[in-house]
Amino acid sequence: MTTVSSRGGTPEPPTDLGMPALPAPDYPADVRARLEADAREVIGRYPGARSALLPLLHLVQAEEGHITRTGIRFCADLLDLTTAEVTAVSTFYSMYRRRPSGDYQVGVCTNTLCAVMGGDAIFEELKEHLGVDNGQTTDDGKVTLEHIECNAACDFAPVVMVNWEFFDNQTPASARRLVDDLRAGRTVEPTRGAPLCTFKETARMLAGFPDERPGAVEATGGAGPASLVGLRLAKGEAVPGRGADHVVAPRSTADGPAPGPAAEQSPSGRPTGQAPEGHPSSHDAPQQTSASDDHHPAGPTAEEGE
Repeated sequence: MTTVSSRGGTPEPPTDLGMPALPAPDYPADVRARLEADAREVIGRYPGARSALLPLLHLVQAEEGHITRTGIRFCADLLDLTTAEVTAVSTFYSMYRRRPSGDYQVGVCTNTLCAVMGGDAIFEELKEHLGVDNGQTTDDGKVTLEHIECNAACDFAPVVMVNWEFFDNQTPASARRLVDDLRAGRTVEPTRGAPLCTFKETARMLAGFPDERPGAVEATGGAGPASLVGLRLAKGEAVPGRGADHVVAPRSTADGPAPGPAAEQSPSGRPTGQAPEGHPSSHDAPQQTSASDDHHPAGPTAEEGE
């Protein structure tokens, strides 16, 4: 914006309002054509075009490593949205990067369990070792460090993720070796799951395109044994090396059912809160609830005011 001085009509220098230049530049023609072909494939998977916004944001992130004004304009053009609408979504979700980032996103879980098991110590160690703070990238452009609230792998705490692949049971020393290997270009293998790839490659997979690396899909792993103990107990399976009742104590005493509501009879005639025969967990025993209590029925049984 150019303004005129009130002292003699001499133009003053433009005022910088901190706003980005508009409109955003477009992709080069060849890049635009390639991305548009991929985008049309993604859009075709949805009954409404605007539903494809999240995967399209991953697609443009795969091109430049973060969400740029050009990427926002591209998504808006193809989905008939405003750039403001696209920006609102891209700034809401933390998996979309707002500035250039590294080839490897190293996320350290600092939520409660990982923190007390060593996650906080790992994060502090990596900040000092890499010379960066949360959300910053090393000078060589290899590693972006960030703390993550939860990686949903508490039984392997403390956990570090690299481009969303798991590195379980870490220590400050092992995490330091991990980032050194990443920066040196040495092969790094996740604890479980698919082989590691770059952040841009990961973003393209999140956009909905297959992992075409030989053997990568077959290598993808699920939850570890510790995560599946509860499921095995719920299915009535014994955990190897343990007795069938090592997790949940019976809800009755040696002399009879425990006092209180657990001593009441269930519809099957068994005291509520007591494990079914042959089942290791009392959690599946019928509980006295409003649905099974004739004196306090549940559901819309009466009109309003009655």
